[in-house]
Amino acid sequence: MSSLSRELVFLILQFLDEEKFKETVHKLEQESGFFFNMKYFEDQVQNGEWDEVERYLSGFTKVDDNRYSMKIFFEIRKQKYLEALDKQDRAKAVEILVKDLKVFASFNEDLYKEITQLLTLDNFRFVMPVLSTFLLSNPLVHRENDQLSKYGDTKSARNIMLIELKKLIEANPLFREKHQFPSLKASRLRTLINQSLNWQHQLCKNPRPNPDIKTLFIDHSCGPPNGARAPPPANNPLVGAMQKTAAFPPLGAHGPFQPSAGPPASALAGWMGNANSAAPHAAVAPGQALAGPPNPAALLKRPRTPPANSTIDYQSADSEHILKRPRPQADEVNYAGASHQRNATLDDLPKTHARTLNQTSSVTSMDFHPMHQTVLLVGTNIGEISIWEVASREKLAYRTFKVWDISACSVTMQTAFVKDPAVLVHRVVWSPDGALIGVAFSKFIIHLYMYNGTSELRQLHEIDAHVGGVNDLAFSHPNKQLCVITCGDDKTIKVWEAMTARKIYVFEGHEAAVYSVCPHHKESIQFIFSTALDGKIKAWLYDNLGSRVDYDAPGRWCTTMAYSADGTRLFSCGTSKDGESFLVEWNESEGAIKNTYNGFRKRSINVIQFDTTRNRFLAAGDDFSIKIWDMDNINLLTTIDADSGLPPSPRLRFNKEGTLLAVTTQDNSIRILANNDGLRLLNRGIEKVNEVKPAVNTLAAVSGVTAPVVAVDRVPAAVPNGAENSRAVEVKPRADEGIDKKNWKLADLTEQAHCRSIRLGDQMAASKVLRLIYTNAGNALLALGSNAIHKLWKWQKNDWNVAGKATANFAPQLWQPPSAGFMTNDVGETDPEEAVPCIALSKNDSYVMSASGGKVLLFNMMTFKIMTQFMPPPPAATFLAFHPQDNNFIAIGMEDSAIHIYNVRVDEVKSKLKGHSKRITGLAFSNNLNILVSSGADGQLCVWGTDAWDKRKSKFIQMPPGKDATPTGDTRVQFDVDQTRLLIVHETQLAIYDAAKLEPIHQWYLRDPFPASVSSATFSCDSELVYAAFIDGSVGVFETDGLRPRCRLAPSTYLPPGASGTSVYPLAISAHPTEKYQFALGLSDGGVLVVEPLEPDGKWGPIPVTDNGAAASGATGVPPPADQNAEQSGARAS
Repeated sequence: MSSLSRELVFLILQFLDEEKFKETVHKLEQESGFFFNMKYFEDQVQNGEWDEVERYLSGFTKVDDNRYSMKIFFEIRKQKYLEALDKQDRAKAVEILVKDLKVFASFNEDLYKEITQLLTLDNFRFVMPVLSTFLLSNPLVHRENDQLSKYGDTKSARNIMLIELKKLIEANPLFREKHQFPSLKASRLRTLINQSLNWQHQLCKNPRPNPDIKTLFIDHSCGPPNGARAPPPANNPLVGAMQKTAAFPPLGAHGPFQPSAGPPASALAGWMGNANSAAPHAAVAPGQALAGPPNPAALLKRPRTPPANSTIDYQSADSEHILKRPRPQADEVNYAGASHQRNATLDDLPKTHARTLNQTSSVTSMDFHPMHQTVLLVGTNIGEISIWEVASREKLAYRTFKVWDISACSVTMQTAFVKDPAVLVHRVVWSPDGALIGVAFSKFIIHLYMYNGTSELRQLHEIDAHVGGVNDLAFSHPNKQLCVITCGDDKTIKVWEAMTARKIYVFEGHEAAVYSVCPHHKESIQFIFSTALDGKIKAWLYDNLGSRVDYDAPGRWCTTMAYSADGTRLFSCGTSKDGESFLVEWNESEGAIKNTYNGFRKRSINVIQFDTTRNRFLAAGDDFSIKIWDMDNINLLTTIDADSGLPPSPRLRFNKEGTLLAVTTQDNSIRILANNDGLRLLNRGIEKVNEVKPAVNTLAAVSGVTAPVVAVDRVPAAVPNGAENSRAVEVKPRADEGIDKKNWKLADLTEQAHCRSIRLGDQMAASKVLRLIYTNAGNALLALGSNAIHKLWKWQKNDWNVAGKATANFAPQLWQPPSAGFMTNDVGETDPEEAVPCIALSKNDSYVMSASGGKVLLFNMMTFKIMTQFMPPPPAATFLAFHPQDNNFIAIGMEDSAIHIYNVRVDEVKSKLKGHSKRITGLAFSNNLNILVSSGADGQLCVWGTDAWDKRKSKFIQMPPGKDATPTGDTRVQFDVDQTRLLIVHETQLAIYDAAKLEPIHQWYLRDPFPASVSSATFSCDSELVYAAFIDGSVGVFETDGLRPRCRLAPSTYLPPGASGTSVYPLAISAHPTEKYQFALGLSDGGVLVVEPLEPDGKWGPIPVTDNGAAASGATGVPPPADQNAEQSGARAS
């Protein structure tokens, strides 16, 4: 069931409860399973309504769902049985024993026999048999029942049982997030119905002042009074007062329905009038007279709860005149590009590669001058802006990022810049007349410049606009006044006077960071569309009355909107968190999607950028190319590869006439594509930048509307790939993927700037990290230190990390439950620093099994509580592995070389495997082969069948030439994703074995550039790579096929300056379960780091080598040249 359907159930539950349909409420709770009403459950238990208790529970769990559920049902049926015995109702007790308690006999027959024997007693209180420990289906919690002699009266016994039941329900994962009813304002469903009727009344052709609402089964419509419509007010809604009428009358027991404004003022209003607003509203009190908004708001405004004792506002004659007018044609709208005609052909598209501009840093935003067609404004990822004359390839002006007056900025902004001065440009845009430039940065501020055609960019205003990033910027002309519109991470949209920097409006209502803005106008009505990172689209008038619509954009994530050049057609383009992209046209009159354009790749790498041109064509950067659609045809028209070399989702921008198209490339250049007219424009050099001399004093007189603003490909920093599951995307092969692997050269990364890493925060005393694992969900890291303490770091979901996955972009939280300490292992009499730690995580991340020389403990990952403990030393456990098919079975490697197959259900060792002569250092199960592979401290490998636990094969690993033939030290084993090949890790080597034959396929022995001993190694999530850590601090990335080294990370890439790889080095390495190129390191100084490639879609090496032996430029995984690094560093510092 979708989240909206689930919310509807809660609204119905609230309505039923308010209307006193009590039985129906609890029936719906039980059937939906969304909300467990603990109060109702307690009442039924205390009243002894056992059938209703079990019926209600059945909507949420069954007896055999898990150990908690089994315990819940057992306690209830045991209480029912004891009450029958207490009443001397033997027949009822026998019935309960046979029908209700018999099911538990299969789990503990002795317990069932003891319960049965109670039938022979006259009064079970006078004897003191203790009911045996009830072992659950996954018996990780042991609890002895109280002695029956303590059984009191029925009421007290039920209360005691209720305490136990509440604990079990709270601990049961099936009841998680079902204990709390959502916080809703009173009568929320009635309010939504009120709003719906208001909008229906707005759309009536003949709205009456006191509509007669008789049914909800069909849409409301006011019939014409005697065939004629009441005359509307004569005054203008934009300047004058409005005629008032009465509110809607009450509708039965459900209270009055809110009235609203009259019919919409234009075709656009039809769309807005049908908005299904999700914004919260106050409760509607019976008998109140409620009013709608003033008429200008009727264009876009969603229903709001107005003050009491007010009335409906109707439209003016002027607005009715607008309503009856046909859709304006191109010559009716003063809009950039209105002169374009619909007879444009495919030949008019700019497809010829005419110029290349070498920008040097990655381009994040572009905009052509609105009047001078060959002048291009560019913003980059290091905060610089440039102005190019594309005809001559001349850079006319250039500015690196610099805060003009830090003392005038907020303390929050100053602190942010002190911590991290790096800034990128989110948007650059020209004002409608080309006299001003607006720049939105990724942190707090915008810059406004004046430009007169020279090499000078004159500073106009620096505005501390938003808390966090400023995600978009646009110019507009409300009330014939040039304004700047901004939006940001603080969930607001703000409007500023361009020439004075005075803030005149703040629009609040989004619940997530606002991603883009699109100002527009219909006739004399000016408005703004905005989109947010939760996929919501809202519309605002230039007032303080809030948003008028609330829609879900296709994809529900990063979306931008734009009108065609003549302002008559509205489009949006967006990408979902999963990488699915949508390009659609909206039907303004109905608020629905009119066309959805086909042709995007299945999974887009980044957020798609689009643009419109000539009132006919749509263009989007996707799949290493530019894709073109005819606006009137949903199928892909053509693609342009621009002589190849484009990134997965190139940024693009047409000039005003559509004769030139700027597109970004993978090597940080900009290619200028041209049609025949564009080529002539470039070759003649018609538009010279020194002819651009707009007068500043003309700004106030500028009229019209800014050209359509289309957002660039901006991806929130925490999701750099633009899609949550970008790892699964079929990426177009890069240069290095088609190179003969014999011509590889190892990528040697030596500086922190060559990769992205983050050291996880930890205020506890440092201790060596000996074991490190990701959770299976990929959102947390669990470390076990030499001090026997576990540390769990969790990445939280937010607007920038919507998936909540582990990333090096944001620091996670060192997490522990409230009022609970860290999970700490039993150490017994062993020195934990000398013990062999071991750890294993269950498939659902609910439990962790761990030992540090003492007993084996099972922890609940949600509460950090010890669920059970067993296997006290000696001998101590040295390795743990959950059975992949049944978490009740655990393989435990022991210090005395034995392997115990332990069944936690019955708390016993089912099998004891003997065949090793040294302690067990590794265990790995294979479902495909039905085997368990074990490794010992002497390099011995053994294969065991999991059906009969019989030993099938045994072999010692092969030592490197010149080494002692008898291996010493830990040997680890790990299966690949297919569970057919084994990774063997020893301090002297890495090896890939055929698991069925136990024969080596590939072997790699220590040698340059990795001469030091291996400390830890692991497969990547897809088993195509092997990550290995060495005791000299270096980390190697190897191809599984052939164990060929691809990349070396020197200690200096992840250690702070001054730290040495000889004193601090990785003891544990773990690969992310879904992100192929991410791994984590556990260090000897107690640190834990997450490491990723530098580029969002980058990889770890190697460097292809040309015929002359030199490394090819632009290869994946290659660190930037030294001079380029210096240039970028200088730019950031400035």
